[in-house]
Amino acid sequence: MKNNIVIIYGSARENRQGIKAAKFVENKLKARGHEVILIDAIDYPLPFLNKMHKEYKEGEAPVVIEKLHKILIKADSFVIVSAEYNHSIPAILKNLLDHFQSEYFFKPSAIVPYSAGQYGGVRVAMHLRALLAELGMPSISSLFPISGIQNAFDDEGNALVERYDKFIVRFLDELEWYTRAYKNERANGTPY
Repeated sequence: MKNNIVIIYGSARENRQGIKAAKFVENKLKARGHEVILIDAIDYPLPFLNKMHKEYKEGEAPVVIEKLHKILIKADSFVIVSAEYNHSIPAILKNLLDHFQSEYFFKPSAIVPYSAGQYGGVRVAMHLRALLAELGMPSISSLFPISGIQNAFDDEGNALVERYDKFIVRFLDELEWYTRAYKNERANGTPY
């Protein structure tokens, strides 16, 4: 079953390494036949949150916010690719996520945390789990943590560490299962 899956990547640092992981996931999802859009937060300069999309009158939201809304509303599920900044979420990613709400409702998410060190950003994943559930897109139970991000992928998103090609299979199988389940239930209606 073909799904619309949106990958949201958020880091604004120089020499960002996580974009390689986002491309890796994008490549793997496309190889499975899904429609995939990669949102790189740096390409969508948003103001610090003052008004969410839903708080603008129709046709009055800034162009960048309206463009993101149109992408997010069509999604069946989301993959969040995040660095770990001081054990938490990068500000640019948090700001992007916070601009929207109903666009996420009753759609699953999956978390791809990463870091330069050995723990693969798993501490940010715990913050993201709470945030994503509150936004209405609860995360699947599996994570896809990437340690040593600087040596894990090439610039096109090909794995340089063999285990990532193997481990991504189960992770994406689980995301697809939840995506189908939520999509089927949304077709029958939602609680609100």
